[in-house]
Amino acid sequence: MSDSQRFPVAAHALAYLAHKGAHSAAQAVASGVLAASVPTNPVVIRRVTALLAKAGLIATRAGASGGSWLLKPAETITLDEVLRAVNGCAHLGSPPAGAKGCPVGQHIPRQVARVLTAADTAAAERLSRITIADLLADDPASLSEIPRPRAKAVAPA
Repeated sequence: MSDSQRFPVAAHALAYLAHKGAHSAAQAVASGVLAASVPTNPVVIRRVTALLAKAGLIATRAGASGGSWLLKPAETITLDEVLRAVNGCAHLGSPPAGAKGCPVGQHIPRQVARVLTAADTAAAERLSRITIADLLADDPASLSEIPRPRAKAVAPA
């Protein structure tokens, strides 16, 4: 899975677990069920849920009766936690090494690193005000300032 898909898949999975009331092992949701909701492959879900479990947001159990469940209420899981769990804005890339002896090549990596840090900081700050529960609400206050995305035009068949 590309780095750019980890965050949306993670947020979707957490929202689905909250929607289903998966708060204990008895209510665990199987990776196949989560995958069908996204929709994606169950392997993708297992990779993302492993990151979320490592961050302490969910627990998982392997096997036929396995699945994932929330360790915290959806109202307390902020999207900046989710972003950190899946390694931040890594999909923006990392600075190139730069060519030795080239004034631009030696300067750019340091500046690009600063820009990436600024992007991570800005994203984390804004996302810290939005919870998984907000994603399930029709019109939460935390999203009121954010414009709704435009519908994509569908090409005729």
